Amino acid sequence: MAAEGTNADYVGLVFVYGSLKRGQPNHEQLRGAGIGGSASLSGLSLHDLGPFPMAVVDPTGAAVLHGEVYAVTAEQLTALDRFEGVPRLYERQMHRLDDGREVWVYVGRAQQVRFCKTVASGSWLGSGRHQPTASHG
Repeated sequence: MAAEGTNADYVGLVFVYGSLKRGQPNHEQLRGAGIGGSASLSGLSLHDLGPFPMAVVDPTGAAVLHGEVYAVTAEQLTALDRFEGVPRLYERQMHRLDDGREVWVYVGRAQQVRFCKTVASGSWLGSGRHQPTASHG
């Protein structure tokens, strides 16, 4: 796999926090992407939608989301947009990780998670494997 910035087609970094992470069912969507490691992102809260999670902007700014970073090409980013249902289901937004790197993140809207449980840890372990702790809304 190509390291960040070494692939001539490299376009940027994407932060994934759910079913696209290593060991999750949709990780294959990132085949060929360069690995940028684990990271955290403050200001987004994680919500359990059953088979997958959704991050939304946390109005308090206190929530922390944990995930992985991948270096992607324009073609890979377009494929991820299709997979994530942009703009219908998710919106791709630019955010700054806690370590300072700028990344693309797939973010939902608050109304989409109003009846979903919050994953307080900010870490998606897979469908039914984490402990959502609070109802949202």
